[in-house]
Parts: sequence; structure tokens; C-alpha cells
Amino acid sequence: MRILIIGNGGREHALLWKLRKDAPSAHFFATKPNGGMAPLCEPVEIAPGDVEALSGWAAAHRIDLTVIGPEAPLAAGIVDRFEAKGLPVFGPSKDAARIESSKAYSKELMRNAGVPTAEHHTFTNLDGAEAFVRERGAPIVVKASGLAAGKGAVVCTTEEEALGAVRSMLGDLAFGEAGREVVIEEYMEGEEVSVFAVTDGEHSVILVPAQDHKRIGEGDTGPNTGGMGAYAPVTLATPALIDEARAKVFTPTLAAMSADGAPFRGLLYAGLMLTPSGLRVVEFNCRFGDPETQVVLPLMESSLLDLLVSVAEGGSLAGRTARQRSTAAVTTVVASGGYPGAYEKGKEITVPNDLESEDLIVFHAGTAYRDGRLLTAGGRVLAVTAVADSFAAAAEASRTGAERIEFEGAYLRKDIGWRERARTLG
Repeated sequence: MRILIIGNGGREHALLWKLRKDAPSAHFFATKPNGGMAPLCEPVEIAPGDVEALSGWAAAHRIDLTVIGPEAPLAAGIVDRFEAKGLPVFGPSKDAARIESSKAYSKELMRNAGVPTAEHHTFTNLDGAEAFVRERGAPIVVKASGLAAGKGAVVCTTEEEALGAVRSMLGDLAFGEAGREVVIEEYMEGEEVSVFAVTDGEHSVILVPAQDHKRIGEGDTGPNTGGMGAYAPVTLATPALIDEARAKVFTPTLAAMSADGAPFRGLLYAGLMLTPSGLRVVEFNCRFGDPETQVVLPLMESSLLDLLVSVAEGGSLAGRTARQRSTAAVTTVVASGGYPGAYEKGKEITVPNDLESEDLIVFHAGTAYRDGRLLTAGGRVLAVTAVADSFAAAAEASRTGAERIEFEGAYLRKDIGWRERARTLG
């Protein structure tokens, strides 16, 4: 079997790692692979966003399955192009990917489907957005409607912060086209849980829930990042909660998308806020989350590949489930100094030779090999995932493993899973 992975971050390294376990004899390819992916696959020197070139390459090389990692190619219609060439591909169509690429569309879809979420209003006009902020006050959340690499949501604790956020997005175009439309919504109190569902457009296989840490600072302080770490499972995400999420979130959303002429086949990610008044959706993503994938997949005992192939080939997931290991996983991201703001690249990375084992995996994100040296090439550089019998043991192993990795300016959070620690250890 010949499998192409599009993307080259930590999520894609984790997908490659898992799919190689599922199909050891398969031949793997990846677009511009990072330093950790490169030894595990054959490189394809085409940018992940070059839809035409990739579809042509996949057809010429008789690829049996293509798995799309990042959201940008999905929003650009890469799945539609592959399907037009008769190529099996895992991911949603361009129209279905709007559930992530347009927060305004996603919010209206939820409103129409009766899916619980925050009250919201959408603006393209700065004056209107400012007037709404002054009317509603704070705390409040301001979101760029388009794709903003996980950094387009600003939780504002004061009215001035909120006004600054809308001026930055609509006035200064700080997020470019992604911020020409903004969604302003009520602030929801509670804990957030990430839930992945592999779906055929009607039926879903829900994977083990995870919780990530989006803010740069310990105790969840400071600006949002793409994610500084994650853990799974989450004790709050009980079987009853997952049943509720299926009934109130996934099933009605999939039905609404099909009715809208955009059936969702792929990985639907729901960020769920567990509020005092019940479960509510923070956002949807149209692909595997990062860094949650780095803890969800190491806990998956059954084959991910079988599910992806079934969806890519137009099959049904009715009655299918995923077996999970009865262990815990924690991942700690090692980031470049200055991230999520400006940071330098090209710093040499030292990873101890004895660091990795069967239950401690270093997933590469922003890394590259040059002249035999492993160098930093992004803001989030590595994610160190530990699997252990308990959350506490996994958290300790992940943190200590991450601390052993060295490069100039390396930064990590030492409190990944702090809420879970408080629940389980008191």
C-alpha cells in the first residue's frame, strides 16, 4: 500500500507514526517532511498547499490513500481535486471544511441545528463591532472568522482589550483575510475538552477525549498559541458525556451539513466547553488537532488506518468502534523562545540518544536537518509524549523528557494537565 501524508508538523509526524504501526509494510510519502518524519518516509518536495501539483503527483505515483493533516489545503479544496482524479483521500470537501475555515458559517450551522454553543454576533464593520463590545462589556471573546493557525481567538477580560482585538483584526488586518470578518461571542466558564470523531458523513467513531493547553504561560496565562501540551484521557469526559456529545453535537451537526449539501467525511474535531449549565461547543475543526493527536493516537490500540481507508473509499462506519489502551498519555511541547511572537530559527537541537523508548516518543514539528544537524524551523519545535499507567506518571515522564532536550531559547510549560492533577491527586 502506498500512503501519502500531506503536512509536516507534529500532528503529521504522529499520524505517520501510528499508520506505520498499523501497516508496517506500507510505503509512506510525506510533503517536505520535518526532521523526525524524514527517516520514516520518502520525501515529496511539493508544498502542502499546492493542490494541483500534489493531485498530479499522487495520480502519477499510484497513491492508494492520501491523508490531509493541515486545515489550509482542506479549505483550498484539495480533497475535491483528489476525488476528481479518482484518488482515495481522507478529509472533508472544501464546502465541508467551512466548518473550520469560516467561524461565521460554523456558528450559523450550529444555531440552525440546535447545537449548544455561545451566543454570538458576526461583524465585518469596525464601527459595528466596537459598538457591540461597548454594549456587551467584558469578559468577551473576539475571533477571526477565517483560518489563523490556532491564534485567532482572543479572550478579553476588559472592554479595552476587546476593542483592541477588534481594531487589530478589522482595522489593522493583523490576521489578514482571516480577520476581515470577526465573530464576537459570550465568554463561557468551564473546562474545555477536545473530542475527535472519524466520520463517514453520518456515523462516527469517537476517539479518546483529550485536553490541550493553548496559552503560553503556566496556569493557562498569556497569549494563545497553537498548543503547548495535552493529555488524555480526561476524567471529566465520562462515557455519559461522550454519549451526550454524540447526541447533541456530532449527530445533529453531521445531519445539518448533509442537508446543507456539504456532507462531512473525515475527522471532525469538537472543542467542548463543560459549563455549569451543560455542554457547549467552543469551535469545530475539520482535521486532527495539534497537539492532541500526539496523545490520542498513542492510546489507540485498534487500527486507525482501517477507519481512514473506509471513509476515503466511501464506506460506512456504522457499528465501528475504536479500542483504546487503558493507560494515560501526556505531551509537552518544547517551543522556541519568543513564540507565539517573533522567534529565531536555525538553533541546533540536542536530543539525548537514550531519550526515546516504546512509551516515550518525541514527535517533531518545527525541525529540519541541514548538513547533518537537527535545527529548529518553527515556533513549536517538538512534542514529547509519555504513556504510562497513570496520569501522574505520564506527566512526570513527559516533563522530564522535554527538559532533557536542549537548544538555545528552548521553552516549555511544566504544568501540562494541572487541572487533571488537581482532580486526581488533590
